[in-house]
Amino acid sequence: MSLSIKNIFAYQTLKELLFKLDPETAHTLAGFGLRFSALCPPLHTCLTRHYFVTHPSLKQSIFGRTFQNPVGLGAGFDKNGQYIKAMPTLGMGFTEIGTVTPKPQDGNPKPRLFRLVDAQSIQNAMGFNNKGAYYMLQRLKKVTFFDYPIGINIGKNKVTPENEALEDYEKLFKAFKEYGDYVVINISSPNTPGLRDLQNESFIKAIFAMGKVITSKPILLKIAPDMTPEDAILLCNTAVEAGADGIIATNTTIDYSLTDSPYKKDFGGLSGAVLTEKSYQLFRAIGKELYGKTLLISVGGIDSAEEAYRRIKAGASLVQVYSMLVYKGPLLIKEINEGLITLLKKDGYTHISEAIGADWK
Repeated sequence: MSLSIKNIFAYQTLKELLFKLDPETAHTLAGFGLRFSALCPPLHTCLTRHYFVTHPSLKQSIFGRTFQNPVGLGAGFDKNGQYIKAMPTLGMGFTEIGTVTPKPQDGNPKPRLFRLVDAQSIQNAMGFNNKGAYYMLQRLKKVTFFDYPIGINIGKNKVTPENEALEDYEKLFKAFKEYGDYVVINISSPNTPGLRDLQNESFIKAIFAMGKVITSKPILLKIAPDMTPEDAILLCNTAVEAGADGIIATNTTIDYSLTDSPYKKDFGGLSGAVLTEKSYQLFRAIGKELYGKTLLISVGGIDSAEEAYRRIKAGASLVQVYSMLVYKGPLLIKEINEGLITLLKKDGYTHISEAIGADWK
């Protein structure tokens, strides 16, 4: 199969079809396509060759694993670990699955996923809909020998009261202690009532103290963008002192003033282009404080090589995309990685490590 097929698989054509469907239906359909690509070796190989970019200047060793490029998929797309083997066909250097909860749950009532097309953004109120830890474990067992970096994003069940939340995370640490390459504590989604209340010093200390005893896997904390830089820095410093191996910033925002789109709702979290600057500014504040002290991953409205590079210079070793992938397709990932190679060379860097945290060197 030659790459003349790229015309057949041109994302803009596919997007026109997908955007005629309800967003959640389109998401499911896209998932079927990814699973098919993983089951069809010629297609998988062809797409990977076209979209996957690797280069000596981009390759990094992180958590004892090789990341061929620094651009990965953010949590929320592959909630049940069903598309792991297909991720290279999108050009991703790594993936993060979940959020997974101990027990299966349906999530919030539909409709709960909305396109803000005019703002190139997404608003979601999914509510950790997933098939639970046991199902995820079975998926991970099938990719044991798949040489690809995988993060596991974990969260509490909606029905679990706040004073029992630690027990949910304990179950998840135990369930996945032998799987994946890192674990992400998600207490920053706006779509599970009371979850963000766990973003406090005492809970952070308790959850890392517990997690570090259970698993030897690196544990990261994902934070929300809807706090002051001072509060975010305090929270992240507490996490690092408690043993966090990294910080991911940021989750979706509930700052609805960021857009006047007629499609926006008064519930759920906003992601995509409307989040770009808010996410960057908070990440930059965190990077200034924590670069060199822990691994930093930036996510939120990254839509170009220039934006990814801005996050890297502010301290990000890795970046993640999700919503902008919906609007621009896998070509975005290729363009970011190829653009990073060019930007590094332009600034006289031979390796991405020289650019990481350049703003603070």
